[in-house]
Amino acid sequence: MSIQTPLGRVRGLGSAKSGVEHFWHQRLTAAALVPLTVWFVWIVARYAGAPHADVVTVLGHPINAALMLLFVVAGLYHMALGLQVVIEDYITTKGMKIAALFLVNFAAFAIAMICAVAVLRIAIRF
Repeated sequence: MSIQTPLGRVRGLGSAKSGVEHFWHQRLTAAALVPLTVWFVWIVARYAGAPHADVVTVLGHPINAALMLLFVVAGLYHMALGLQVVIEDYITTKGMKIAALFLVNFAAFAIAMICAVAVLRIAIRF
């Protein structure tokens, strides 16, 4: 047991140097997702119930394919950043924390790659 105050224990350790960067990445992805989500909702509403060929034609357009890739990548990166904060705050066991962070990052990367391949396959056909 120490008689030192919590501030005294922390003093001299310095900052982790990653908090501000994480904060800005979270805010930038959120800002990017606003117009991308509006575009995505418009596409889904416009082509809900449309024939498969029509949807493939729309997603085959280079601009729509690029916007879909940006939407997926920004969304998954934003998700991973948010879950990282939750995991770091609420999982206390170091091993579980590392495993959970690895699982989240691996899943986000795998889903992003699968979506990128799917969108690029559609876009390259046209």
